[in-house]
Order: sequence, then structure tokens, then C-alpha cells
Amino acid sequence: MSVLPILVYGDPRLRRASSPVGGRDHTLHRLIQDMIETMYAAPGRGLAAPQVGVSLRLFVIDAFWKDTGNRVPRVFLNPRCIKASADRETREEGCLSIPGVPALIDRPAVVHFAWEDLDGRQRHGEFSGLEATCLQHELDHLDGILIDDRVARARRREMAEPLAALAQGQRAA
Repeated sequence: MSVLPILVYGDPRLRRASSPVGGRDHTLHRLIQDMIETMYAAPGRGLAAPQVGVSLRLFVIDAFWKDTGNRVPRVFLNPRCIKASADRETREEGCLSIPGVPALIDRPAVVHFAWEDLDGRQRHGEFSGLEATCLQHELDHLDGILIDDRVARARRREMAEPLAALAQGQRAA
């Protein structure tokens, strides 16, 4: 396993919609293991394949490991949000692709997701709290949406300078 480089704001690959995951093979399993290792090393609570330059509808999360110390990563292939509650929660979200620029994001408090596991079986689950936030954040990455797209206009103006600096660093690299 290895830690993968994480794309930073300004890289155009972060703004592209991802393709569905097809077959399950050794390469996919290796990518997932590398993504899990990368998520923990970053350290983050989730990581989407586009953030490591792979345009597939795949992400990994472990919403609670930072709080509990227990590592229980979950893998979501071809995830979809089936239903979202009308009740909303606002949380500060960070993003591994936008380091040091957190944002308050308003999202549905409860979501029902469908996804495939590594064996190709359909899974369903209802998620709330921090886990719901993580799932929605990572799903956004699969659609080319970043946290700056989800913030209020005033916060977007506040974020403009640090985001421009990240993008400039990306162009210089």
C-alpha cells in the first residue's frame, strides 16, 4: 500500500464528473487500499477517487476515527443519495483538496444512500450527523462539486484569496 498524492484546488480534474465503477479487479482493490491509507495519513474523514486523480465514482470514509481512535473504513462504489431529509444541519467542513480553508456548509441532516460493495452487491443505509455530512461531501466530489460551491456568497468572497493562492500554487507546480 502507498499514500497517494492528493489533488489541490485549481486542478481541473476536481471539477469533472466521475465515471461509474465497472469491474472489480486487483487494480481497483489496490486503489481502495491506497485511498484508505491516504485518508488516514492526510488525516481526513473521507477521500474520493477524483481527489487522487482517478475519475471513478468511488469514495472511502471513516467519519469517527479521529474521535474514537478506532479505524473502521467504509467503501462506497457508485453511491447515490436516494432520499434526503428536509431537516438541515450546518457543520464546518474541511477538504483535503482545499487545505486550511474550512467552510460552514448547510446540508440535509439525514440521508438514505444506495451503493455497491466490493463484491458488486447493492447496499442501502440511512445516515445522520457527521456521517451524513461526510457522505454528502464525498458524493459532491464525484460530481465535480467542491465546498466553495456550497457556501453562502459572503463566505465565498472570504475564501477567494486563499483559494486563489491554492490555485496559483497548483499552476506553479
